[in-house]
Amino acid sequence: MYRPLMQVTIALLALQFGVSAMAADLIVSAAASLTNAFTDIGHEFERGHPDTKVVFNFAGSGQLLQQIVKGAPVDVFASADQETMDKAEAEKLVEAGTRADFVRNSLVVVVPIHSTLSVASLSDLTKSEIRHIAIGNPESVPVGRYSKAVLAASGYWTALEPKVVNTQNVRQSLDYVSRGEVEAAFVYRTDAAILPDKVRIVLEVPTQKPILYPIAAIRGSGDKTVAKDFIAFVQSNAGMKIFQKYGFGKP
Repeated sequence: MYRPLMQVTIALLALQFGVSAMAADLIVSAAASLTNAFTDIGHEFERGHPDTKVVFNFAGSGQLLQQIVKGAPVDVFASADQETMDKAEAEKLVEAGTRADFVRNSLVVVVPIHSTLSVASLSDLTKSEIRHIAIGNPESVPVGRYSKAVLAASGYWTALEPKVVNTQNVRQSLDYVSRGEVEAAFVYRTDAAILPDKVRIVLEVPTQKPILYPIAAIRGSGDKTVAKDFIAFVQSNAGMKIFQKYGFGKP
């Protein structure tokens, strides 16, 4: 946990105080759900690029985009949805020709591991025993947008909205349900997989659109060659093996 926290701190200091990263650093802002896989990706990339230090900033995709818009020093951006990357392109932040989808995920509902609640369908979430449901803030968190879209399409959003506990990212939702602070949460399958001793999946939630993660180099990055090399490694067979270890699928 130490290294990711240190990396986030570095990136946030750079944003807040205008501190420039070392020339050898590659700063990657990535969706929170990529934390484990990208940490391993970073280690492997550094093995092949010993002169480069990969610095990660993990958070909700919308929050990361706002940091980039405000001038945060970022070389590569990986979002958990297409909409956020579309906004980055609309803001002319993305280096032309570098955007690519690299992994696929799926949406699930989880409950605390020892919960006795029966959740066999979305309608079961309306039960009185379920008082709180953690969902990423739909305004800025992709998993929240996917969740709200599914609930709205199925006609349950209005009934469930009073129960919703908005979170800053999918890992916060996972944290709340793992500690029993909420009865259920909408998270990605890959997030549920990292805490098999604390949460269990009770429902697969088909989404209207596939959950595809895009990655791109950011315009004005310090070293475009290294940024493109990182993106290429993410898409390589070696990179895909790491993603598959954490439950991600091919795009």
